[in-house]
Amino acid sequence: MFAKVHAVAQQVSQIVVGKELQIRQSLVCLLAGGHLLIEDVPGVGKTTLAHALAISLGLKFNRLQFTSDLLPADVIGVSIFDREKNGFVFHPGPVFTQVLLADEINRATPKTQSALLEAMEERQVTADGVTRELPRPYFVIATQNPTHQIGTFQLPESQLDRFLMCLSLGYPDAAAERALLMGEDRRTMLKSLPTAMHPEELLAAQAALKEIHASPALIDYIQALAQASRRSGLFAEGLSPRATIALLYAARAWAALEGRNHVIPEDVQAVLVPVAAHRLRPLKAGGSTALGSRDLVLQLMKSVPV
Repeated sequence: MFAKVHAVAQQVSQIVVGKELQIRQSLVCLLAGGHLLIEDVPGVGKTTLAHALAISLGLKFNRLQFTSDLLPADVIGVSIFDREKNGFVFHPGPVFTQVLLADEINRATPKTQSALLEAMEERQVTADGVTRELPRPYFVIATQNPTHQIGTFQLPESQLDRFLMCLSLGYPDAAAERALLMGEDRRTMLKSLPTAMHPEELLAAQAALKEIHASPALIDYIQALAQASRRSGLFAEGLSPRATIALLYAARAWAALEGRNHVIPEDVQAVLVPVAAHRLRPLKAGGSTALGSRDLVLQLMKSVPV
C-alpha cells in the first residue's frame, strides 16, 4: 500500500527536480489527512508540485488565484436565480474538488481567506443555510508569498493552525537548475504524467495510519515538546492541542513511509519543523514568518530530551 506512495514520490521528483525531501513532506501531509502551506518566492515550482501530485494520485484538481478583489463567493460558490425552476440554484465554486491549489493565498483579504476555514477543518461548505459535503480525499495546497512583498495580507494564527505542515521549496541547486534548463518543458511533461496511485488506494493508506503504533513513551515526548514550546519564552504562544495531534499524525505517516509499524522519536523530529514552525511566532520578532521560526524550533527540539 505505502509502496504506491513511494512510486508517486518518485514520479513527482521527475517533474520537480532536486526537491525529494519537500515532495516526501507533501505526501506525509496528505497521508496524515492535513493541508499544506508552501511559503516561498514566485517561480520555484509550487504550482507544478501541486499539479504533479494531483495527476499522480488521480485526483480532481482546481487552481484558484487569490487576489485582493477576490470574494468569498468566488471560493465557495454562489446561488443564481433560475427562471425555469423559479428558484435559486447553487453553482459550486473551485473549493469543490479533491486537490485545491489556493495560489498566493495571502494576496486576498482576511475575509476571503476565511472562506476556506470550514472546508479545511470540516470538509464541508455551508452556503445559503445548506451544508454540502466535499469530495474525499480533500487536500488544500496553499502558497503564500513572503510577507514583505507588496500587496500581501499576513495569514492570522487561526488560519495558519489549519495547515498541518508548512514548507519552503527554495531555489534549486546548480545541477537541478541545469536539468530544468536542458530538459523538456515541465508543463508538457505534466500532460503525459500517468496515474501512479488511485484515490481509493490513498483513502486506504490514510485509514491504515491508525494502525501505526505510538507508545505511551512516544506520546510523553510529544507532550514534552508541546509543554516546552509553551514555557520556553521563545514564542508568543505555544503549540495548541491541534498542533500536537498534527505532530502525531505526521510522525505516523513518516514512520509508514520508512516501512515501520510503530513511531520512534526520530519520526517526530523529522516532521517537527514543518508541523510547528508556522504555528509558533517568535516572542521578540513580532510578525515573523515560518521561515524565521525554524531555527527556534530546532533549538527547542534540542532542549527537550528523548
